[in-house]
Amino acid sequence: MNKNDLVASVASSADISKADAAKAVDATLDAITTSMSGGTEVRLVGFGTFSVTDRRASEGRNPRTGEKIQIPACKVPKFKAGKALKDAVN
Repeated sequence: MNKNDLVASVASSADISKADAAKAVDATLDAITTSMSGGTEVRLVGFGTFSVTDRRASEGRNPRTGEKIQIPACKVPKFKAGKALKDAVN
């Protein structure tokens, strides 16, 4: 499922226009992104938790040349599925 499929699904299940559903989906994704970029986790009970973790610096290799390269430390988004989502998938 891609974003257009999600918008169509939201529009049909909520009985609203696709334009309104697209605005709702975009607003939801923007709110999650803004919260995570500020370092706050987003908890959706029954669905899951979006959080940000720190990845330490490491050393890698260029696959073409075999040369060692330094991979800098960074922050990465993380998602942990909730119980209801796990149960629905299984």
